[in-house]
Amino acid sequence: MRRTTVLLLALWTAPLGAQSSGVSPNQLTPAERSAGWHLLFNGTTLAGWRGLGYDSVPTAHWNVMDGAIHKVPSGNVPKMPDGQPANGGDLMTVDTFRDFELAFQWKAVPATNSGVKYNVSEEYSLANASNHAALGFEYQVLDDSLNDDNKLATHRAGALYDLIAPSDDKRLMPVGQWNSSRIVFRGHHGEHWLNGQKIVEFDLGTPRMDSALAKSKYHALKGFADRRSGHIILQDHGDEVFYRDIKIRESKP
Repeated sequence: MRRTTVLLLALWTAPLGAQSSGVSPNQLTPAERSAGWHLLFNGTTLAGWRGLGYDSVPTAHWNVMDGAIHKVPSGNVPKMPDGQPANGGDLMTVDTFRDFELAFQWKAVPATNSGVKYNVSEEYSLANASNHAALGFEYQVLDDSLNDDNKLATHRAGALYDLIAPSDDKRLMPVGQWNSSRIVFRGHHGEHWLNGQKIVEFDLGTPRMDSALAKSKYHALKGFADRRSGHIILQDHGDEVFYRDIKIRESKP
């Protein structure tokens, strides 16, 4: 293989963020700025974020710690049947996005269960979920080694939650180390990447996706999979988790 081809492949598959760019987390390189990326988290404040269904950040649920967005562990609180807090505090971008690439880093603690959701309508979520929980496609964030959700392939780290399982050969970092993830969502096409590897790919409106939706927990939610300009969500599932280097590039389908 020619050296030029190798370099191009490396640039495409390398995870975006501090580990690949050589800069500190929560900063953009000149090349990223030129390519249209912008930060969703500045490393010091939660400007640009608020709670889903709230006018401000639910500070009992989220804060900034050591340059990362930190989900404060909830402890023993009332929970829904799926384990989510009965009075949740999902963290939501103020802005909405339709066609985009989203890059972020996340770090689990033992038994972490969380997720990054997209294509989320605040109005739809509040009308169909009683606990301020976002309803949208979810990039699953999980400690695959200890959390009980590991029993289902579609619930493991990197999955399109409850819909499409990640590749069996995915490269997941050990608990306590940072993972680099990327979500691509353009038109009806979606991809999940983990540490430089594409682990999920899907297309809305296909027999495969329609079948997955019919078998999922979302099957009774009319309009769940409709394309929309939606918010990006950091899920409050009660467990501690860290996010940083969150950046997005909007694009045409």
